[in-house]
Order: sequence, then structure tokens, then C-alpha cells
Amino acid sequence: MSVIKTKIDRSSSDFDKNREANVALAADLRALNEKLLRGGSARAREKHLARGKLLPRERITVLIDKDSDFLELGRLAAHEVYDDDVPAAGIITGIGRIQGTDCMIVANDATVKGGTYYPITVKKHLRAQEVALGDTGLLEFCSGLGGPALTDCEGIFSGVEFSGEQWEVGSRLG
Repeated sequence: MSVIKTKIDRSSSDFDKNREANVALAADLRALNEKLLRGGSARAREKHLARGKLLPRERITVLIDKDSDFLELGRLAAHEVYDDDVPAAGIITGIGRIQGTDCMIVANDATVKGGTYYPITVKKHLRAQEVALGDTGLLEFCSGLGGPALTDCEGIFSGVEFSGEQWEVGSRLG
């Protein structure tokens, strides 16, 4: 295999500046990722745990086969979209292996605004269903939802793409 030639000068000041900028951006992304993995506020998580409930990522870990991976999709959904902080659009979606079979998993996060749905939450949920229909054919839904978010619910289920599609696709998946 031939070596790809480059004209990058690793000893230049531009290279150093660009590298430092990229290292800082990567650190910011790691910090954001850690925040999104926590879900809702510390208070909401404590309240959830005090009720004897598992956090959604814990539910997924218990659900999927031991020592298997979970490929999360759309973790950045709703990031800086709304005035409220809505980590991962309030739902966790991804592909995990359950009893040896790959399945699309959707888990509501009740620590994020009580599990309410924002318009982008609906889009993320529908996209997970589309992936399930096209790829895995199976959908596992871990519910704990609180209906539409009253602060941003205008038109949440309006339009052709939302009117009943979530339930219609869900019924096709079984």
C-alpha cells in the first residue's frame, strides 16, 4: 500500500494553533458527552432513584445481553435547540442485542422534563422506528413518558409526518 503524501508542516506555528484548537474542541465535546450521558438534573435523577426506579441507561444495560454493546443514535438531538436544557431530546435511542438479536431500543428519560416530548423528541422517536423497520425489524420501547412539553407543544403532532405515524409504525413493528 502506498503512503499518502502530505504537505502539512508539523513544525509550523499554524499547525500548532490548529492542533491546540482541535484538542480544545475535542475536550469540549467530551464534556458535553458526559453531561448528556447524565440526562436530567441531579435533583431529577435523585428523585427518580428515590422512587426505586432505574435510570434509563441502567434500564438499557439490564435489557441488553451481557458484554454486548449499545450503539446510541442521536445523543446530540435537541442540543441548543430549545430555551430549556433537553439532553438527548429526552429519549435514548440506539441498537442493542437482546437474546442474541439486534433490536432498536427507545427509552424515555423521565429525568429530562418529566419524560415529556418536544417536537424534536417526536422526530427522534420516529427516526428510531424507521431504522427498526429498515434494519433490525424489532423495537423495544422502555416507556416513562409524560406527554408533550407544554412549553413547546404547539404543532408537536401536526403535519403529515407526525399525525399518527408514530403509532402506525409502532403497530407494524409489533
